Amino acid sequence: MTPERLVERPPAPDPLPIPVVDNHCHLDTRREGAERLPVEQVVAEAAAVGVDRLVQIGCDIEAARWTVQVVDEHPAVLGGVAIHPNEAPGHEEAGDLDAVIDEIGALAAHPRIRVVGETGLDYFRTGEEGVAAQQHSFRRHIALAKELGLALQIHDRDAHDDVLRILAEEGAPEKTVLHCFSGGMEMARECARRGYYLSFAGTVTFKNAKDLRDALSVTPVEHLLVETDAPYLTPTPHRGQVNAPYLVPLTVRAMAATLNTSVPQLCEALSANSEAVYGPW
Repeated sequence: MTPERLVERPPAPDPLPIPVVDNHCHLDTRREGAERLPVEQVVAEAAAVGVDRLVQIGCDIEAARWTVQVVDEHPAVLGGVAIHPNEAPGHEEAGDLDAVIDEIGALAAHPRIRVVGETGLDYFRTGEEGVAAQQHSFRRHIALAKELGLALQIHDRDAHDDVLRILAEEGAPEKTVLHCFSGGMEMARECARRGYYLSFAGTVTFKNAKDLRDALSVTPVEHLLVETDAPYLTPTPHRGQVNAPYLVPLTVRAMAATLNTSVPQLCEALSANSEAVYGPW
């Protein structure tokens, strides 16, 4: 795609028949070459296609502070705060990792912050030298979610075994979400057995994502959530362009096709699951 095509905004899809929640987006993040839209515009465009509520995730300290401001200003938006695993090694090197996680805990006490996340492990972008800092940060965030009674949203990239091991060792929070699920069928079955929620993003629509669709196909509907991870992971047929919550219907319809269920039935389940995880708003 040309650079102009990559930042072009895709057209709005047909509205969903029953509203759903985009349970993970980054309204603070601007993709290179694209403008960051006002939150009120993002919320309005999403609502127009049946995405009536959003969970904004701030995963560095500045984004976390911004998230607390946004959830106070926009009733459709709840928040999550954390130190992203890729941020943890830098803070460890600077000597302030525990201090910034302490601040995350203070921000997470806000009543409209309902998530500790995204935390977890990323062995794709961080080498062996960063593993210890990531794992320490992950364990502290798990403890924080349990202490505050909040949902935990997990980033897992090339780290499936260690994510599941550490959750078992620490004891997962009652409401644990694998954000942008990237595992296979066996991991999906194990996560469902443990009671975790699996959140599927636009990646599940990609042509080469058969393994991900297979994982979706064995996940009980009561364990499913949907997200954009906007502004990234734009669903087919707009892969590579700027993503936003108004494109959730494309992923929902692809999920319904994989599950061989109706779109209204899936929408009802996704909405109910979101309220079960995050509470009403």
